[in-house]
Amino acid sequence: MPFQIILTEGLVTKSRALLLHAEIVELFMSIHGISNNPFMLPNVIGEVVFIDHGQTFSGKEVCDIAVIELKVPSFTFGTQDLKNQFIERATESVLAAAEGKLTKQQVWINAVYTVDGFWGIAGKAYTNAELGHAIQSSAHA
Repeated sequence: MPFQIILTEGLVTKSRALLLHAEIVELFMSIHGISNNPFMLPNVIGEVVFIDHGQTFSGKEVCDIAVIELKVPSFTFGTQDLKNQFIERATESVLAAAEGKLTKQQVWINAVYTVDGFWGIAGKAYTNAELGHAIQSSAHA
């Protein structure tokens, strides 16, 4: 599941960005109860992208920003409570990493849901049911 963290350059160091990515992955895995799932863990991939200062915006104004975007199957955040937990805790992680250089209003988080049957891992197109089964099966292996 690709995670992308987009940050205005200068908000965090590159080494702190690595820690932030790891925190976001652990948060995602832990709220779903699959922190050490051998199928999922290597398939939560991601990147941190730094955008030049002065090239990120809110509305029509230059603004430092942090964006976390997840690409996940539609069943991933099955309740509003899971969505709330993830957004609140991920926002807190970003704010801690930025050490006072951002406000909550400068942090955006969203999930893009993949089309059922179009989740590709290792050359196989998984349906939601197959993906759920693979995750559950590896938890019991």
